[in-house]
Amino acid sequence: MFKPSRRHPSIGWNRRGPPQRAPGEREAQAGIVRPLVALVVALLAALALSGGALASGGNYVFQGGTPYEQLQVRSALDASSFNWSIIPEPITITIAPLGISEAVPGQIWLDPSVLDSGEFSWGIVQHEYAHEVDFELLNAATEAQLEIALGGTAWCYADNPSLQHNQYGCERFASTLAWAYWQNPDNCMQPSMIAGESGGMQPGAFRALMTTILGSAATAGALPRTSR
Repeated sequence: MFKPSRRHPSIGWNRRGPPQRAPGEREAQAGIVRPLVALVVALLAALALSGGALASGGNYVFQGGTPYEQLQVRSALDASSFNWSIIPEPITITIAPLGISEAVPGQIWLDPSVLDSGEFSWGIVQHEYAHEVDFELLNAATEAQLEIALGGTAWCYADNPSLQHNQYGCERFASTLAWAYWQNPDNCMQPSMIAGESGGMQPGAFRALMTTILGSAATAGALPRTSR
């Protein structure tokens, strides 16, 4: 089913050939590289055994954005205890000065002016990525279940285009997911900062409902993250 884009207003928001080597240089370099390869393999094995913090941060690629802005996206997703990696398809995250942040299936757009605000932007990043959870993992029945539980008037824009942002179940879902899995005083998705949009359910009750709908994989740590 086609769903319109979810929007959140911004707040404020050439290849070269291989170099020529001197005689014996290749052998000398190989003597250095082999121990480094062994070290990298050992570190990767240790990370896999430890189930490290990168295990649940999502599967996405960037288009645009400065290193700092991309870092804010990674940090936002890593801060959440939700397992973004249960979304099966990779997400393209475009960082461009559009004046809004929005999501459609498989794509998210984030405004750099929001990301440049640092940790304040993390809740918005999580909100937009939560829409991908809706697109990829929910169906009509679970959307209806969540709409009732969260106190929405209609699930999303195709159902009634004339409502306020906080009346849509899809927006209440995205904001509540962002808040319930990262309850931090700096989270701009907390109920008091967005007219109660994320306050339709207590965070613990919402997390329990998400486990009922998505299974235990909704909790962070199940799958590896792939990002560039």
